[in-house]
Amino acid sequence: MNFDIQPLLENERIILYPLQEADFESLYAVAADPEIWEQHPNNDRWKQKVFRLFFVGAMQSNGAFKLVDKVTGKVIGSTRFYNYNPQENSILIGYTFYATSYWGKGINRLVKGTMLDYIFQFVSKVYFHVGAANIRSQIAVSRIGAEKIGELELISATGVPQTNFVYQISKESWVTSPA
Repeated sequence: MNFDIQPLLENERIILYPLQEADFESLYAVAADPEIWEQHPNNDRWKQKVFRLFFVGAMQSNGAFKLVDKVTGKVIGSTRFYNYNPQENSILIGYTFYATSYWGKGINRLVKGTMLDYIFQFVSKVYFHVGAANIRSQIAVSRIGAEKIGELELISATGVPQTNFVYQISKESWVTSPA
């Protein structure tokens, strides 16, 4: 891989900072809200011990971001690039969550648009894995132009099989950030 999957990115409202070890407490302060994880396959991720595993995985991915509101300076969530596939020239975006106070305000479109604008300089396809029961996330990825192309059974960090829907967006179908 000859590109950085964890650059500093920003748009008019949000800064995507490369995730650092020191970010655990501020990110967990957001993630501790059970409502965020209600429809998620790992719906107990609001518990500190469970979130710690998520955070460790985020750090190991070398593609995770802390999302910060430019106006307030508050941490509002996280997302990441992961599983770059050089043969297919693709990457995944996921593990995204936002503080509930930012839901329905166009933040996901801005964040994902910024990420897609950046990553499509280097890859031709981006995939998203979304839990089968996570209707909010299915709607969110559809709104940015991703199309459902299949289903996949993944084993969670706790060893439990979970059905995920696979969404894809191609460089050709992504013209520019749909903000």
